[in-house]
This record gives sequence, structure tokens and C-alpha cells, in this order.
Amino acid sequence: MSEYQYYEFLALDRPLTDKQRAELRSLSTRAEITATRFVNEYHWGDLKGDPRKMMERYFDAFLYLANWGTRHLMFRLPRGVLDEQTADLYCYTDAASLLETNDHLIVSLYADRDPDEYWDETHGKLAAMVQARSELAAGDLRLLYLGWLLAVQSDDVDDEDTEPPVPAGLGDLVASLEAIVDFLEIEKDLIAVAAEASLPLEEPGNDGLADWVASLPAAEKDTLLLTMVAAGDGAQVQALLLRRFRGNTAVPAGRSGSPRTPAQLRAAAEARAAERKQAEEQRRREEQARKAAARAAAHAKRLDDLAAQGEAPWKQIDEMIATKKTSEYDLAVKLLRDLRALAERQGEEAGFAKRVLDIRAQYPGRPGLQSRFDEAGLPRQ
Repeated sequence: MSEYQYYEFLALDRPLTDKQRAELRSLSTRAEITATRFVNEYHWGDLKGDPRKMMERYFDAFLYLANWGTRHLMFRLPRGVLDEQTADLYCYTDAASLLETNDHLIVSLYADRDPDEYWDETHGKLAAMVQARSELAAGDLRLLYLGWLLAVQSDDVDDEDTEPPVPAGLGDLVASLEAIVDFLEIEKDLIAVAAEASLPLEEPGNDGLADWVASLPAAEKDTLLLTMVAAGDGAQVQALLLRRFRGNTAVPAGRSGSPRTPAQLRAAAEARAAERKQAEEQRRREEQARKAAARAAAHAKRLDDLAAQGEAPWKQIDEMIATKKTSEYDLAVKLLRDLRALAERQGEEAGFAKRVLDIRAQYPGRPGLQSRFDEAGLPRQ
């Protein structure tokens, strides 16, 4: 298998400057570099830069795939919109980790999977995932919990550990989270058993947001407006305000049941997978039986139709053979198979055999016809 690597970075909160783009160009002469995107793929060689350092300095989202099985995602968020202590509850392993800079926290999700050959489908996948970053900034912790499940699946978490808080809506993932699950190949059965302790997700509303903002201290609002918005960090202000507003006004999301261990989750996922496969096998057998019954019914009707036609099918066979065309020979043999089945149903095998032998005797000099009769197992001397 040939080597393949794909790198994609996105700048979401603010575009790259000309100086930054020039710095990135020094890392790759072949990459596609715009004010918001850096993409390169390699069939040999490797990227000169360190993706983590590039994320620290330039970008907000990163996707990497190598066809020997490695897959890596990173999302960078300003410290003000992601609580470090909360993120640490979920991201403390090689599979799901938290990288820190002075101004940002970077959520890193890493998986090693079986080698694959479908890299052509990688282009554009990161764009379908970045909404999960926005949801995380607004307080949706499902991305972090999925990262923890990835670590459980990868055996990076001790069996005796207990799970972190289970966020609401785990059983009803949005499209961006589904895209991440598919890319990292997080087991659907593991997610399903984890979601049993997840409350339904209530759509957050913004009723009362204006009054809540008006109640904020003037000094705080001045800081948000003058320091952050004026500096080009309007998206951060929006996420920060929504997260705080929803956190202050919403009913705290709980969980059903006690925290579970990774061992319990894996055992439950294995049991669910076994039940699902058994149900799928049962459905497969039922579908096969249904199709077989339909084929049998159609064949029986075909034989009934032949029986009603009397000598017409035999006359049709004579006409087909008379054309001397191999395609017509094939059709004649197909019709003879049906007539043989009809003869067996009616207990007239001897009569059928005699008529076939008569046809053989009539055309001894047609090896193509005779060989087709032989291959179909039709009677011969």
C-alpha cells in the first residue's frame, strides 16, 4: 500500500495575516494556503511544521489522516470560553488530551485504526466538524465526553476510573458530532450504552438574554466591548455570553444513575453489539426466507403458465434452435429447464426425457447446442 497523508488546518476566529501566510508558505511550497485554510497531502515525505505548534500560533481546527491508520483532530478555543478544570475531567489521556498556551486551550483527539484506502473522501470533512467547536464554546460538553469514550475504546483509561459527567443529548448527536464519530470511528454501541445515562437535550433559548446582559456590571461590559470586540474577538464574546447566560438561567443538566467505570461501559457495549448482530442476523435470515418464498412462488406461477400452454413451449424451442444462434440456444435451454421442473411436478419425467433425446437426435451436428444441453444436465444417450 502506498503512503498517503492529509493535513488540513482552518482559521475560524480571525483570518491569517499576510505575514502569517508567508510564514506558512515557508513550511510548504505545495500547500493550498488562503486567509482561512491550509491544506496539503503527501504521497511521500512529510510536513515540515509541527501541527501542534501551528495550532498554537495560527489555527483553530485541524484534521490529519494517514492511510496507515492514524487520525487526529484538534480544536483550539480561547481560555475564556472553555473552562480548563472542566475539560481536564474528560481530556487526560493520549487519545483525548488538552494542550495549553497562554491564551488558548487545544482539545486533541487521536486514534490509530486499521489501514484504509479511502482518503479521497477526506477533503472537506473538517468543515463539517467545526460546528462542534462552536457548540463546545457555548457550553455543550458532548465533544469532550466523546473524546473520553474514544480513550475508553482505546484502553487509555483505567478500568477502575469513573466516567465524567454525562452531558445531555448524547443519544441525539448533531451532524458535526456525527462526522467526528465517523472520522475517529468511535464505536456506536459504546456511545449508545453511554447515552443511557444522558438526559434529553433541551434546545437552549435566548428569552431574557437582553435583560440579563443589561444586568451585567458596566465595567464588565466595557471590558467585553473595548478589549475583546475591538480586538476582533467578537465570536469569543458571543460564545462567552451565551455560555454564561445559559449556565445561569437553565436548569442544570443531571444524569440518570451512578457514574460507571470504563469496564462496565465496555461490557455493556459488547453485550449490546452481540444483541444487535444477533438481531441483524435474524433479519437477514428472515429476508432471505422472504426472497426465497417469493422466488418459489414466481417459479410455481411460471410452471403453471407453462402447463396451461400445452405444446406451445415445445414448438417455441424448435423455432429457437432453428435460428442456429447461440443466444437462442441459451433461451431454449432455459425453457427446457422449466419444462423439466414441470415434468417432475407432474410425474412425467420419462416423457420429458424422450422429447429431449429426440431433439438431440435431430441435431447431431450442432456441438454448441449439444454442449449446452450437457451443461444443463439434460438427458442424453
